[in-house]
Amino acid sequence: MRKILVTGAAGFIGFHLAGRLLAAANEVVGLDNLNNYYDVRLKEARLARLMPLSNFRFLRMGLEERERLQRLFAEEKFDVVVNLAAQAGVRYSLTNPYAYIDSNIVGFINILEGCRHSGVKHLVFASSSSVYGANTKMPFSVHHNVDHPVSLYAATKKADELMAHSYAALYNIPCTGLRFFTVYGPWGRPDMAYFLFTKAIVEGRTIDIYNHGKMQRDFTFIDDIVEGMERVMDRIPPANPLWDGNNPDPGTSYAPYRIYNIGNNNPVELMHFIEVLEECLGKKAKKNLLPLQAGDVPATYADVDDLVRDVGFQPATPIENGLRRFVAWYREFYSEDKIGESLSASLSEFRR
Repeated sequence: MRKILVTGAAGFIGFHLAGRLLAAANEVVGLDNLNNYYDVRLKEARLARLMPLSNFRFLRMGLEERERLQRLFAEEKFDVVVNLAAQAGVRYSLTNPYAYIDSNIVGFINILEGCRHSGVKHLVFASSSSVYGANTKMPFSVHHNVDHPVSLYAATKKADELMAHSYAALYNIPCTGLRFFTVYGPWGRPDMAYFLFTKAIVEGRTIDIYNHGKMQRDFTFIDDIVEGMERVMDRIPPANPLWDGNNPDPGTSYAPYRIYNIGNNNPVELMHFIEVLEECLGKKAKKNLLPLQAGDVPATYADVDDLVRDVGFQPATPIENGLRRFVAWYREFYSEDKIGESLSASLSEFRR
C-alpha cells in the first residue's frame, strides 16, 4: 500500500483519480481548499463519495498555507504526490490575476519544498495545454519551445514546469508534468464549455459560441485521463542520457524530469461537439456565434507519442460515448437535486 497525497481532491480530475487509487487499495490523503471559483456544493458532493472509505482522509487546506503544509509532509511521509490543486480557468485570470500567483506559484513552491524535505519518491503535477500559447505548429509537442503564453494562467503553468525542473536538477526529486487537453466527463467542472452548454440547452437558453464554432479541441474523457495518470505515477522519470545543452530538449532533461501531453490525439471542432451534445440531449441549442475571445487559442491538438511509448497510454473513448455518459450523469444528478447530499460511496465506478 502506497501513501499518496492528492491535492485538489475535491476537483474534477482529483476526485476521479482519488477514487481510482482508493479502489486499488492505496492510502490517499486528499487536500482541497474548497474555494468558490465554482459551486462548492458540487465539490462537497464529490467528497461525499470518498469520505466513507477507510483508506481516505481529507484535509481542507490551501497550498498557500506554508506551515500547515510543511507539517503535513513531515508527519505523513508520502510516497507519491499528485498536485492537481490550482486556480484554474483562462478567462478568470483576466480579472483575478492574484489568485493565480497565490495558488499556482506560491502554492507550488510549497509543494516542491514539502517534497524536498520529506523524501517524496515522485511528484506528478498538472500543467496545461494552455502553455502552448501563441504556438501554431500542430500537433503540439512537448519538444517544442513554449515561451509565448497568451494568458496569465498559462504563464503560471509554464512557471510550474520550470520550478519543478529546478528542483529535479538541484535535489534529484523525480518530477513529471502533465499538460492536460480539455478533459470532460461526469462530475465535471461547471465552468467548462460543455457543462455550460448542457445547462443552457436543457433550460432553453442561448449559448455563446466563440470563434463561430471553429475552435478545435482535443476533448479527452476523464477515464482515459485517469488511466494515463495512474501509469505515469508508476514510472519514475529517468534522466535523458542524450540530453544536450547545445540543443536542449524542452520535454526531457539530464535530471529526473519529464513533461507529457495527455490528450485524445484527435481534435474535434467545437460545432461538431455541440451537435453530438444536442443529439445526446435530444434538444437543439440556440446559438450566438461570436469572435475569438481574448486569451483563447483557436486550436489545441496533442502529440501524445511519448506517453504512448513510455507508459502505453491509449485513449479509447469517442466523444459520442463520453458525452452520452456525461449527459446521463448530469440528468440524474440535477434532476434528483443531489448536490450537497451525503451520497453513498461505491468503488465500482472507479474500477477499470
